[in-house]
Amino acid sequence: MKSLLFILAALIACGPAQAGDGHDRARRAVEEGRSLPLKDILERAKTVCDCQLIEAELEEGHGGILIYEIRMLAEDGRMMKLIYDAGSGELLKVKGREGRR
Repeated sequence: MKSLLFILAALIACGPAQAGDGHDRARRAVEEGRSLPLKDILERAKTVCDCQLIEAELEEGHGGILIYEIRMLAEDGRMMKLIYDAGSGELLKVKGREGRR
């Protein structure tokens, strides 16, 4: 629940036009069957690492496919970026780096 509130707060902070455009684009992609809902992707991300959600974005990737970029913070301070195919839910890439404590 805290993660969802964080995402909503981040969208509001971006400004009404940007937040609304991104939300509308994501909703249309889900309705048209081009993307899984974000909640489904976040459930998959929880199985990869026990991390706190920082940011989630729906973007157009290489080749025109929709991708979710999920940024998460691990308890040990590592920042993780998980990239999912938004249509299939397949984990495409995991990037991580050592954080500072």
